[in-house]
Amino acid sequence: MLCSEWHSSPSFQAFPDSRNGFKAGMRLEGIDPLHPSMFCVLSVAEVIGFRLRLHIDGYSECYDFWVNADSPDIKPAGWCESTGHKLHPPKGYKPNEFNWEKYLESCNAQAAPKNLFRPQSSVSPSGSVFEVGMKLEAVDRKNPCLVCVASVADIVDQRFLVHFDNWDDTYDYWCDASSPYIHPVGWCQDNGRPLTAPQGHPNPEHFVWEDYMEDTGASAAPSQAFSRSPHGFQTHMKLEAVDRRNPMLIRVATVTDTEDHRVKVHFDGWHEKFDFWVDSDLPDLHPMGWCSRTGHPLEPPPLSDSVTQGVCPTPGCRGIGHIKGAKYTGHHSAFGCPYSDMNMKKEVVLPDRLGGEKQITFVPVHFVQKTKRLCPDEEEEEEEDGKEDISHVDNRFVSETEIPAYPTMQFMTDLCVCVFSERNMDSLQQALHQSVFLSAMSAHPSRDLPLCWEQHCKLLPGVAGVQASRVSHWTVEEVADFIHSLPGCEEQAKQFREEQIDGKAFLLLTQRDIVKIMSVKLGPALKIYNSILMFKHAEDKSDADT
Repeated sequence: MLCSEWHSSPSFQAFPDSRNGFKAGMRLEGIDPLHPSMFCVLSVAEVIGFRLRLHIDGYSECYDFWVNADSPDIKPAGWCESTGHKLHPPKGYKPNEFNWEKYLESCNAQAAPKNLFRPQSSVSPSGSVFEVGMKLEAVDRKNPCLVCVASVADIVDQRFLVHFDNWDDTYDYWCDASSPYIHPVGWCQDNGRPLTAPQGHPNPEHFVWEDYMEDTGASAAPSQAFSRSPHGFQTHMKLEAVDRRNPMLIRVATVTDTEDHRVKVHFDGWHEKFDFWVDSDLPDLHPMGWCSRTGHPLEPPPLSDSVTQGVCPTPGCRGIGHIKGAKYTGHHSAFGCPYSDMNMKKEVVLPDRLGGEKQITFVPVHFVQKTKRLCPDEEEEEEEDGKEDISHVDNRFVSETEIPAYPTMQFMTDLCVCVFSERNMDSLQQALHQSVFLSAMSAHPSRDLPLCWEQHCKLLPGVAGVQASRVSHWTVEEVADFIHSLPGCEEQAKQFREEQIDGKAFLLLTQRDIVKIMSVKLGPALKIYNSILMFKHAEDKSDADT
């Protein structure tokens, strides 16, 4: 039912003025969204309407991402060489050995024609006001309560790359002079806000801009270069928005709240727990009719009285997409559903594709956040299962999802009552329960766990010595084979295979996931979860020994 106060989104959210001529398999260059300072070799993996799913050549589909066909983040093959930017080649290639002509020939592909890309601006970069190396104060968009010392790291057309001094590039972002996240030097002092000094600064509590710029030989970006204009969104406006948890889909949406530079988006027909705040200039917000105009499917609001379509049990979900990203195109259970309760309370994290131990957040844990606050200590977060823990590390707030390394006392107490109430519990299961329960009873499980480790290893001999880092590289089939090797877990192996659980997903399973969500019986659940603990302990023990 339509209401008279509903409107369409602002006119400046424009319709494209050309057709999408990209085709699957075409090669191009573009920015890695998880490493914004890097231009990579990309291939078009999928085309839907005016949108592209791009694949970073040489890496897992988990890192695929969606952009509009006119995105400023994509460039034709050869752009980096012609503009002096470094191109990061596919995995296995050395930068100085990569050649576009030979590469296209080797993979029997064609480069995307230059006329398909957004034309370069005829105006000089950022009006020649911003220059590489200039200093400014910028909001950390991953931790918005922080304003940090930053630099202009790169300039392309009207946009420049904001880099936080002495931090890695995963915090970087591209913006233009109108961005509300950037401020001139001295803005924090003028507005009574704390300024986060560069990592490793000798006196972060008494940071002085003049001294820092003298030490670094840098200059401040001129204050007149910063401009800002209102976004024009109003509550009740209608729009079409990309689903952040399932980015292959665009849904009918409504603006339910606004701030100076952000809007709160609600998917019509869905529970408000799926609402989320986004920047008003996000390219994933489109005016009414955008999908029809560009040939992109539009997901209508689910009907409240309709029967759930497909095999996914989550109301409104049709089994499209997967919590682990583009690697899987569909799901049939709560485990893989981007909208299930178990996944709404988990961040989707990926190991850094460039290696190392770093984990990168792909999808944030909370959609609805108390974003009117400037800092997390101004208001208490609601306590709930899978709560978000805000910890201050190295002068930077890091948002993490708490994944317990050991079973909780409450869980093991409940499990104890349930297990001992079963009449036909074999001696192996009883011994295994005792082993896990003893571990959980310890106030310091990481120290005391070795005391009963010999018993663990006797009960699950196939687990001994295997480290979590090795398990994280297991395929779905390898995980299923391992589960099958556990005594009495043959049926569960089939379930793990059907759920497409690979090594990374396996290590993220909590006791609640296995018992409550996957409905695994208590005996097998004990063996499976205890195996996960042993993998993690073996990793910790190895690190401690080295």
